[in-house]
Amino acid sequence: MKHSRDLPQFYLTAPALCPYLDGKLERKVFTHLVGQRAGMLNDALTQCGFRRSQNIAYRPACEKCDACVSVRVLVDEFRLNRSFRRTRRRNADIVSSLRPAEPTSEQYALFRDYLDIRHAEGGMADMSVLDYTMMVEDSSVETRIVEYRAGEGAGRGSGAKSAGPLVAVSLVDILADGLSMVYSFYDPGAADRSLGTYMILDHIERARKFALPYLYLGYWVEGSPKMAYKARFQPQEHLRSAGWVRFIEKSD
Repeated sequence: MKHSRDLPQFYLTAPALCPYLDGKLERKVFTHLVGQRAGMLNDALTQCGFRRSQNIAYRPACEKCDACVSVRVLVDEFRLNRSFRRTRRRNADIVSSLRPAEPTSEQYALFRDYLDIRHAEGGMADMSVLDYTMMVEDSSVETRIVEYRAGEGAGRGSGAKSAGPLVAVSLVDILADGLSMVYSFYDPGAADRSLGTYMILDHIERARKFALPYLYLGYWVEGSPKMAYKARFQPQEHLRSAGWVRFIEKSD
């Protein structure tokens, strides 16, 4: 019996070391995003806690562990706190642009600097320029690149900032109900800018301008230092067994 390319077939990976919790093993369920309905399938699976990597949608399917929780920010209710306003001010010179999902050598150079300094021991550490190209281009859904450049003063005649060196990049999917930040990287030498935070703030504003209610941030793991920053963007919802529920960060 032949299956239609538009009907998803799901598979389960073999156990592997968990990148977030020591001593744990992870497994993932995944399917291929192919055919004319790939965009609709990606929308539906994202709402069910899946993430996209190239033309694969996946989510954790670990035995006796449900620590990975899907997170989305409630765009219309989000307000800047004092810390976020400081981050915006520190990056007031940034010029950002929404572009087609097309890789460049400048992006890859920044990507390599980011991996070499921030994630030298991670699973992406050996990615070549071809791997990066596939990460950006291999998509059957509506995907864009957002480039962030440090401003170089006023533009000629208009008073607008002119675009300078590339300092951050975000690969983002445009869904029916929100934006999904697929992968982001930035200049590791500009720690004082808090560029990771700045990009999330920028994407919240972009979702608001597109009249989209959610910004999907991927997975959050309570107790994992790598994931702690995601809980700062309130209000937000977490996907639990009963569906999406409002989450309030615990105060110290």
